[in-house]
Amino acid sequence: MTRTETSFTGALLDRRYRVGDLLARGGMSAVYRGVDTRLDRPVAVKIMDARFAGDRSFVERFEREARSAARLHHPHVVAVHDQGFDTSAGPENPTAFLVMELVAGGTLRDLLDQRGRLDAGLAVTITQQVLSALTAAHAAGLVHRDVKPENVLLGRGADGDGVVKVADFGLVRAAAGAGTTSTSVILGTVGYLSPEQVTTGAADPRSDVYSTGILLYEMLTGQVPYQGDTALSVAYRHVNDDVPPPSEQAPDVPPALDQLVLRATRRDPEARPGGAEAFLAELGRVATELELRRSAIPVVTRPATDSAPETDSELTVPAMPAVTGSVAGPRGTQALPRHATDPQAEPRDETAGSGAVARRRAPVAVLALVALLLLGGIGTGVWWFSSGRYVDVPPVDGLSRAEAETTLRQAGLTPVVTEERHNTTPSGTVIRSDPAGGSRALQDDEVSVVISLGKPVVPDVRAGASVPEAERAVRNVQLEPRLNPEADEYSESVPEGDVVTLRPKPGSQANVGDAVTVVRSKGPPPTPVPDIAGQPRDQAFQALRNAGFEPYEAGEEFSGNAPAGHVVRTEPEGGSTVEQGNRVGVILSNAVEVPSVVGRRTEQAVSILREAGFEVSGDDSRGPISFVVRQDPDRGSLVEPGSTVNLSVIP
Repeated sequence: MTRTETSFTGALLDRRYRVGDLLARGGMSAVYRGVDTRLDRPVAVKIMDARFAGDRSFVERFEREARSAARLHHPHVVAVHDQGFDTSAGPENPTAFLVMELVAGGTLRDLLDQRGRLDAGLAVTITQQVLSALTAAHAAGLVHRDVKPENVLLGRGADGDGVVKVADFGLVRAAAGAGTTSTSVILGTVGYLSPEQVTTGAADPRSDVYSTGILLYEMLTGQVPYQGDTALSVAYRHVNDDVPPPSEQAPDVPPALDQLVLRATRRDPEARPGGAEAFLAELGRVATELELRRSAIPVVTRPATDSAPETDSELTVPAMPAVTGSVAGPRGTQALPRHATDPQAEPRDETAGSGAVARRRAPVAVLALVALLLLGGIGTGVWWFSSGRYVDVPPVDGLSRAEAETTLRQAGLTPVVTEERHNTTPSGTVIRSDPAGGSRALQDDEVSVVISLGKPVVPDVRAGASVPEAERAVRNVQLEPRLNPEADEYSESVPEGDVVTLRPKPGSQANVGDAVTVVRSKGPPPTPVPDIAGQPRDQAFQALRNAGFEPYEAGEEFSGNAPAGHVVRTEPEGGSTVEQGNRVGVILSNAVEVPSVVGRRTEQAVSILREAGFEVSGDDSRGPISFVVRQDPDRGSLVEPGSTVNLSVIP
């Protein structure tokens, strides 16, 4: 949508997204406040310029990049909820749009415009959150390509504190397929472009590191390192000059931050940190060294204006690669002729010497030839931009890796090979490609080729490996590790908690996503409690200690088989298995042995029995002189304390 086109406010896109007020706009797109009517939640709706939606290459790239961005779930990434093409105005005029998380607040550009330079603590805190978002993107195979203050939003998080959110992953790459060629046009924001983006158009995680280094430079100094009358002059300096230390503009910048900015913005990508994760680690070390505390992220509120702020600024798509001229400055996303920044390019002859006069006097035939060549060049240019730069992606599914790479290179495309397991595709052959066979792509464009590694095989994990190590090995072959306490085993050789084996057993074939149980060691098998029933207390206690248990008296009870002070039973019972080191209760017998009183005088027998704790019966019939002739229970019997002994006496 251009500035002069009708606003989309009030429109219902894809019969779901109600478009509200305009929030920001630029040459590539306009951003509106919106509502997802299906989920009744506020969203931000980015509507792309109409000229892109009509470009097939842009449509294909837009869908791929949107799908990739939607897979990024990170607290410092603006979430992409949906993408689509609304055809309510007719299929010939589709409206390409992205539905994103609505971040209440402003951008880092707004904060810099309000404050100028930032203190080191806040600049480092913002950079750390930007790098955290880029780390997640790089891990997912995404390169941002356009890191700048306008794409760094400062909003309010779920906890109410300020938070950094990075937006617009992949949109520059998608737009690169519409009306430009990666080999002849520079696409991006010149103030933050890496040298390799200027010279070749190539971008990898180290390109984002460079742009983030420029971002940190601007926060520390209040300005970008390179400024010029034209964007081309700025781009030229990225290629040919080293970024100066921030302390030249802001003397209070600590030397450690100076050196880190310089390392992140080296012209040689190999001399920079290898990606956002490495840059984040270095920045963390510098922050610790300088004792920089984490600063609160300010929530920026834009001042009220008559017009919406810029988002991606002007995207100038030249009709021919040779178009030159002044552009809007270093902040906007722009397309520029790459040859203009080449320091080796031949300078134009600005003189009007004899050579120029001779050319003016050239024969008519020469002028006619020049005219024909010019017309031919124009025709070639029209053909190139309409269809000549596109090629058909050949189908490569089922081919071997070598065959697929050869086929794609012969078609003018660049294969990028990855590998994954597959249940049905034989090992070493192509599972799929992206774009798929039959699609259209730009010449020299990358085609992702996925090669099958065959069905997964349960890995051979050594006994004694840690559980995380085993889980990584299982996931690396696209199987799913599971822990099941019921499957764990005792092991004399593997320490408790470490891995004994896997089930199914290592070497077994499985299907992608199948569960593999990680069998953990429960330590040595438990020792059975020794059977000590009937043993004297001290002997029984020593036997338990020798078996590795801790004995204790757990009470007394009667047993007709164990004398007093001998073991009746244990808790747990003898022969049962428990963990070594557990306490074992010992229940002792309280049985009393009946003494012999037969033949004794009755009076004496009664005295003996009562002193032993027994009750006496049958002694009431005794005479002055009587004797016990029989007792029940008999002598030596084991009975409960307080039992009654019946006596038979004479006369």
